[in-house]
Amino acid sequence: MPHLSPKTATESASAHAAESHTTFFRQSGWLIVATVASGVFMTATQVVASRWMTPTEYGVWFALLRIFLLMSVPSIGLQIVFAQQTAAAVTELQSHQLARAVRATAQAMFVIWLFMALVAFVGQQHWIALLKITNPAALWVTVLIGLASLWLPMVKGVLQGLQNFLGLGWVLILDGVGRFGAILAILWLGGQAAGGMTGALIGQGVSLLIGAWLIRHLLRARGRRMEWFPWLRRVVPLTLGIGCIQFMANADVVFVQSVFPGEIASQHYMPAAMIGLAMVTFTTPLAAVMFPKVVRSVALTQDTRALRQAMGATALLGGGAALASTVLPVLPLQIIYFGNRAYWAASPLVPWFVWCLWPLILANVLIGNLLARERFAMVPWLLLVAVGYGVALATLKPRLLVMEQFQALRSVIQTLGLSNLLLLGVAVMFTRHGKGRATALAA
Repeated sequence: MPHLSPKTATESASAHAAESHTTFFRQSGWLIVATVASGVFMTATQVVASRWMTPTEYGVWFALLRIFLLMSVPSIGLQIVFAQQTAAAVTELQSHQLARAVRATAQAMFVIWLFMALVAFVGQQHWIALLKITNPAALWVTVLIGLASLWLPMVKGVLQGLQNFLGLGWVLILDGVGRFGAILAILWLGGQAAGGMTGALIGQGVSLLIGAWLIRHLLRARGRRMEWFPWLRRVVPLTLGIGCIQFMANADVVFVQSVFPGEIASQHYMPAAMIGLAMVTFTTPLAAVMFPKVVRSVALTQDTRALRQAMGATALLGGGAALASTVLPVLPLQIIYFGNRAYWAASPLVPWFVWCLWPLILANVLIGNLLARERFAMVPWLLLVAVGYGVALATLKPRLLVMEQFQALRSVIQTLGLSNLLLLGVAVMFTRHGKGRATALAA
C-alpha cells in the first residue's frame, strides 16, 4: 500500500474538503432555485387571491393554509425520519427495511387522517365559527389536503435521504406551479376561500404523485420484517422536535384569525406574516441539504462541515432579508400585493415579523443537526417552549381585545419572537453540550 507523506495527505484532505464544500453549495443552490421558483408561484397565488378574493375570504384562506400545515405535524417529523433512514441504508437488509417502513407508515398516516376527518365532522360548526368560514366546502377541502400533507413528508424525506435533490427540487416546483395554475383558473371563475383551497389541493396532489413516482422502486420493493420499537423510538422524538418548529411557525396566524375581526386579520397581519413566510421558505433548503450529509457522516463515522456551512449561509441570507425588510418594509408588500393597496397597511409589522422569525430559522438548522445525530435529550425542552408559547398566546388573548389595533398585533409577534429566542437558546445549549462531549471523547 503506498504511503502518503504528511504534505500529500494534507493536500488530499484539503482537496476533499474543497470538493465537499463545492458539492454542498451546488446542491444548496439547486434547492434554493427550486424553493424560490416554488415560492414565486405560491407568492403569485397571494397576488391573485388578494386581488380577486374579498378581504374576509382572503383571511380565511390564509388561515386555512396554515391549518393544513398544522395538520401535517404528525408526519412532519417523518421527512427527517426517512431522510435519516434512507441516508443510513447502506446495506441490502436496511434497504428492505426501509421499503417496509415506507408502506407501513403510509397506512398509519391514513388512519391518523381518518381520525382528523372525524374530528372535523363532529366539530364542524365550531371550526366554521372559530375561523369565520362562510363556505363549509373550504373546511372539507382543507381536510382532504391534510391527507396529502401527511404523505408528502415521507416522499420528500426519502428523496432527501437519497440526496436526489434534483427530484426533490422538482417536487417543490410542481407544488407551486400546480397550485398557482389551479387557483388562477378557479378564482377567475368566481371562487373564494374554498376555491383557493381546491387549488392548493391540486398542487399538493400533483407534487405527491410525482414524488411517489420518483421513489417507486421503494414502493414496489420486497420488504423485510423490521424492529418497530427501535424505529418508533426515533420517530416519536423526531416528530415532536420538528413538530415544535412547525407549531411555532404557524400557530400565530390561526390565533389571530380566531381572535380579531376578519378584515383586521386579513389586511394588517396576514400580509406581514406572508413576508415572514417567504423569508423562512427561502432559507430552509440549506438545512435540508445539511441533514442527510450529517446522517451519512454519522453512519460512516466521518467528519462533516455541513452544519458550519448551513448555519453560516442561513444566518447571512436570513439576516440580509430581515435587514432589507427593515429598511424598506413596504416594498415586499407592494410587490406581492400590487393590486390591492389596502394590504400595504401591514408595513409597520413587517420588520417585527422578520426579526422575530430569524431566531426560528437559525434554531431550525441547529435542531436539524441534533436530530440527525439522534441527540433527543433536547426534545422535552423544545416541547416546553412550544407549550409555553401556546399558553402565552392564550393568556394574552383577553388583553389584546382592549389594546390599540397595531399594539395588539405587535404583541402577538413579540410573543412569537421571545418564544423563538428561547427555542434558539435551547438549540444552542444542546449543540454546545454535544461539541463538549465530542471534544472530551476525542481527548
